[in-house]
Amino acid sequence: QLQLVESGGGWVQPGGSLRLSCAASGFILDYYAIGWFRQASGKEREGVSCISRSGGSTNYADSVKGRFNISRSNAKNTVYLQMNSLTPEETGVYYCAALPVQAVCFMTPRYNYWGQGTQVTVSS
Repeated sequence: QLQLVESGGGWVQPGGSLRLSCAASGFILDYYAIGWFRQASGKEREGVSCISRSGGSTNYADSVKGRFNISRSNAKNTVYLQMNSLTPEETGVYYCAALPVQAVCFMTPRYNYWGQGTQVTVSS
């Protein structure tokens, strides 16, 4: 059974940091591009960052450039999203998703497999 499990969410004060993890089970993550998305209450899901199979191509939403970093450890079958200088507007549920595509990744939700999400709350 193919499964993605996000972890690392929680509560953090504005300006704080969190590192999210996306762990795969039932399949080898090496063959998949991975995207991170977030959805605030009452809003549409939006792309935050993505990384290609090899890690050679990454993309970030303009709002997070310079603050977030996506990386992957294929040996650990896990993708990470380091989030720094968080703002209250970035509160929401964060999802990772996988797509079996080479060389590229997408910031739109065209992915085959999705995790259940992890809640991130940024408030004082």
